[in-house]
Amino acid sequence: MAWDEWEQLKAQAAKGTSSHTRLNQVAPDGGGGGGGGDLVVHQDDLGAVGHDAHLLYDEVKGCADIAGAGADKSGNGSTAQAAASLKSHGFQLGGALDTTVDVWSSQVKSVLQACAHISDHLDFTKKLHAEDDAKIGTVLRGSDGGAVPVSQLDEYFK
Repeated sequence: MAWDEWEQLKAQAAKGTSSHTRLNQVAPDGGGGGGGGDLVVHQDDLGAVGHDAHLLYDEVKGCADIAGAGADKSGNGSTAQAAASLKSHGFQLGGALDTTVDVWSSQVKSVLQACAHISDHLDFTKKLHAEDDAKIGTVLRGSDGGAVPVSQLDEYFK
């Protein structure tokens, strides 16, 4: 979220004009949700979200690795090197810096795993739905390869 967007949301909240989240209930006027229709997801939407998750994965992986940034020959990043130096000179800040790097790295790994899971799952879902659509399309073709007329389909429901 951009800083100016955050400031705008804070201003709206201060004015009381922001919308509120309503959990486990419908608004008293019956609003607050879709019109009772079916959930519709298009394959292109799934692919786009999966692609965005993959892009986010790449960006986070490239920018958020403070443990490995400026690595020396032994593989210790500049932050780990600074922590070791501080500890060797008796500063307690060295241990705190090590803990900070460990926690940060753990959190970054969690975000990366979530992005990868979302991307993989949506790619799989998109492929699976495309296969399902092809199977359904094959079943609903007439002997001449054309679409089955609605009147013929209607006979199956009588």
